Amino acid sequence: MGHKEPMSIAKALRQIQENKLILPAIQREYVWKPTQIIRVFDSIMRGYPVGSFLSWKVLPATVSEFKFYGFMKDYSAFNNRHNPVVDIPTDREVIAVLDGQQRLTSLNIGLRGTYAYKVHGGWANKPWSYPERRLYLNLLDEAPENELGLKYHFQFLTKTDIDAAAADKSKSWLPVSEIFDAAEPSAMMMIPAKYGVGNNLKAMELASKLWEAIHHSASLHFYEEDVQDIERVLDIFVRVNSGGTVLSYSDLLLSIATAQWEGDARAAVHGLVDSLNQTGNGFNFSRDTILKSGLVLADIGDIGFKVKNFSTPNMAKLEAGWDVMSTSLHVAVGLLSDFGLSGGALTADSVLIPVAYYVHRRKLGHAYRESPASRQDREALRSWVLRSLIVRGVWGSGLDTLLRDLREVIKAQGASGFPVAAIEQAMALRGKSLAVTDALVDDILTLEYGKARTFAVLAALFPHVDTRNLFHVDHVFPAARVNKKVLARLKNPDGTPLFTPESIEELVSKRDRLPNLQLLPGLENIGKSDKAPDDWLAAEYPSPDNRSAFLERHALPSPLPHSVDEFTAFFEQRRANLTARIWMMFKISGPEPIGTPTAPQLADLDEELAEGDYEDD
Repeated sequence: MGHKEPMSIAKALRQIQENKLILPAIQREYVWKPTQIIRVFDSIMRGYPVGSFLSWKVLPATVSEFKFYGFMKDYSAFNNRHNPVVDIPTDREVIAVLDGQQRLTSLNIGLRGTYAYKVHGGWANKPWSYPERRLYLNLLDEAPENELGLKYHFQFLTKTDIDAAAADKSKSWLPVSEIFDAAEPSAMMMIPAKYGVGNNLKAMELASKLWEAIHHSASLHFYEEDVQDIERVLDIFVRVNSGGTVLSYSDLLLSIATAQWEGDARAAVHGLVDSLNQTGNGFNFSRDTILKSGLVLADIGDIGFKVKNFSTPNMAKLEAGWDVMSTSLHVAVGLLSDFGLSGGALTADSVLIPVAYYVHRRKLGHAYRESPASRQDREALRSWVLRSLIVRGVWGSGLDTLLRDLREVIKAQGASGFPVAAIEQAMALRGKSLAVTDALVDDILTLEYGKARTFAVLAALFPHVDTRNLFHVDHVFPAARVNKKVLARLKNPDGTPLFTPESIEELVSKRDRLPNLQLLPGLENIGKSDKAPDDWLAAEYPSPDNRSAFLERHALPSPLPHSVDEFTAFFEQRRANLTARIWMMFKISGPEPIGTPTAPQLADLDEELAEGDYEDD
């Protein structure tokens, strides 16, 4: 490994333009935030070092054996997050970056491209929430006081931002890309005049300083590896990526898979993740979860994210079964959606994995989700999924060991139905029992409106709810009527306050708790608004029999409260009703597991300690 002659930032970016400086498939994608880019440019302006880089000289004979990607130039968090594939001619050598791609990409975006990120409060699925921004430097003043210790005023701005700042005499925003385009000093000298600050010494100084840092200073120092052995290159890659933004094991797995698959592993994984996350009301599954699912579904013995498990035979096995496994994952995510879950209500993504393995093992298709013959089995699966999401800690530490145990149970006993009792026995033996306890009941009853576990609890407690339709978590007694200001205004007949400050605090604390919550169809909930519960029920269900059926389905006491002074009695009675229902719900899974739960074994601890994070620049 040798040290190359230092080069300027402009020279490196020209090599990126010409695809002479590229990224090997083992690299993960761009992950830096705008503030990180700004900090790099601030360091450059100060003359600070930006770290060394490690590259790999890939000879023509080796080029054809691997996939390569270009550097990101126009990044969009909405629809352009994946590096472009580049087709490299096999008659010339290239330089592939092993360490430093985040910094080089940041320079490329700042000096040549754009960065589109979501505006605060914007819709995540709307393109206009991600306006295109370019990096600018204020030529008239330094950065305002800030916690990052920035000296120079760099900022990502939209065209609208620039237009709005036109009248601000304290700012003259220079597109940083114009400094890159000005290859000669004479071209740079004309830039301040173009923006009306040609006679301002501060502006001239800042423009010159940035131009010198980009075009003149040989600030980029490369160490270069020229050995063509992929195993050595992978080893170097793992060892050097030990700082900066965390590189997860799934990133490494994806990188190695991409290098070893016949097809395009990165495109396959990204495409599957994107597709799964568009199911139903949307999910937020990560590459970690999907790749872990692949290891489990492929029946690879050790499913830990460890380098030794990313062997060529394992990757070949994963690739060979990828299409079938993808179908199973689509069915499994469809089932989770049918259970009323989505990204906002799914408290643990890992629950997908045993569901997908069960679907995969039985070769179930989407027809399983609707088949009347499968209804009882779906209900057993639904109940287990929701209960496992309710109990804290099930999908936390010791996950790999638990997943292997569940895989073995499903493999041995899941040929004709979901083996709930056997699965819960295996879970209990790992210290992850779903058995009901007083502590669990208290924990459930204190759940609050807006929390992800709350939806799972309500969906599990009330299986009559067809969660394939849109349901809202609703306050039985309207939240608007249990408001501090509203309560403070209520008076007794003699004019004294109806509630003391202490009782108001108690009422408000109960307002958002589980005993005052229910699931209602979306339109029904909107129509209910803040009506008194008894009035709403009488209007919505005129028949006494229908009203009684509604109260029974939702474990609601009769009669429902009309005014807030009846709220506490209602709350306590509903709490008692839910307590009884929780005890019954957690007993439906079959006989108690044989034996007593054990603490995680020492081998599990070793496994957890090995589950660290690789990092990259």
